[in-house]
Amino acid sequence: MKKTTLFILAFIFIILCYFTFTSAVSVFESDWELPKPIKERESQYRLVLITQDIDTPFWNQVGKAAQEEAEKFGVSLEVWGNYGNHHEDFLKNLEIAIQSKVDGIIVQGLDSEEFKELTRVKASFYGIPIITIANDVPIEESLRRTYVGSNQYEAGQLIAKQLIADMGEKGDVVLMYNQDVEYYQEQRLTGIEDIFYLYPEIKMHHAKTSYAREDVVGATQNILNMVPETDAFIAVNANIVGAMVREIGKRYQTEPFYIYSFDDGPESIPLLEKGLLDGLVKQSPEQMGKESVAAMLKWLNGETVPLHADGYLTEIHIVKADGEK
Repeated sequence: MKKTTLFILAFIFIILCYFTFTSAVSVFESDWELPKPIKERESQYRLVLITQDIDTPFWNQVGKAAQEEAEKFGVSLEVWGNYGNHHEDFLKNLEIAIQSKVDGIIVQGLDSEEFKELTRVKASFYGIPIITIANDVPIEESLRRTYVGSNQYEAGQLIAKQLIADMGEKGDVVLMYNQDVEYYQEQRLTGIEDIFYLYPEIKMHHAKTSYAREDVVGATQNILNMVPETDAFIAVNANIVGAMVREIGKRYQTEPFYIYSFDDGPESIPLLEKGLLDGLVKQSPEQMGKESVAAMLKWLNGETVPLHADGYLTEIHIVKADGEK
């Protein structure tokens, strides 16, 4: 009986050793890998691009290029925006992105205290990097990491030089812009004025308005009444150029006037194609979208820290109604 028990135990031991050995061999010879750590598996960044306008030629190009760049690097990018300049909805989107604790926010700069409070305080609290795109906000007021877009001061100079080349070195020029002079408008205005100051016979007339169509119409009527000898118009804020041009056309033929603007308004390109604008500053929205995502990833991956505080400037040039540059 004792021998039988020992025999059974020995047999069981041999069987267990056999299965242990075969299991070990199968593990080492198989292609099975240990699961990746949670952090590695979920390393895809989530980015958000937030604009004040959506479904406009300029911002569609920005968004498409940004998404293509994000896709190339395997990161998630959502594009949020509004129809029209509704600042409350825009700021709400920014706050939602911050509260969602996304990895990075690329946002059209808005020179307001509410915007700067969100970027300087709330985004910083959560450690979310902010990059402004197309429209900048001073770094000391917003704590944004960098800016990707046009040199707006040079853009203003460029449009002023083109007007002088077309009109000559004397004349009355109306500068129309939003009454809440944002940082990018201020830069454009300064660039325009610095060129015109060099020509004593060019007289500048400032006309301020809100974004509302009726206000743009009223401001255009007022300036035409005050300065009937006006030779040229520059819509410093491209969002108002459509209503301004239509009102000029109601009172006069637009052809005698020199009319210029920038390409970031929803009606800028169509007006140029119809010959209702003599020229505009063409920016590089695709380059902005691509480089803003690249800059954000460099920051998140620790490749370039800090980013250039002065920003990454994209190309600009003049486009004329006849297609010339």
